[in-house]
Amino acid sequence: MDKVWLGGIYLKEEGGYELVLRSLQYYKKRLRNIRNSPEIKDTPMFAQIIEQEAMKAYKTVSLIITKINEGLQNSESLKDLEPELSTIQKALVCYQTDIKKIDSDKFYSDLVADKDVANADLGKIQSALDKIGSYC
Repeated sequence: MDKVWLGGIYLKEEGGYELVLRSLQYYKKRLRNIRNSPEIKDTPMFAQIIEQEAMKAYKTVSLIITKINEGLQNSESLKDLEPELSTIQKALVCYQTDIKKIDSDKFYSDLVADKDVANADLGKIQSALDKIGSYC
């Protein structure tokens, strides 16, 4: 018997798509600004490689956003997101981690557009990660 991915239910029925879309949009922004990231400043040798990988991920994230928007109209197409689970989780974790760094570094503060929304999202991200990764 095949396992059923509960992430689609979370996205469509529980309104999780809003948080996931915000996380993915943030992740795209983060990927575009990877060269300015504090983590990269200390590793100039690897910056070009990291930037190349970020641009590959950027394209994938854009496709996932499109799939989610299509899935809101047709629940069956949400099943197409299951293979993209790791990218969705990376986006959520990146968003979560960077929200926590808003007050400690201007780089993160500048990337997070609406700090009030981000702080409200912070409490919801772990639940989203659990639900996105759930099967029954």
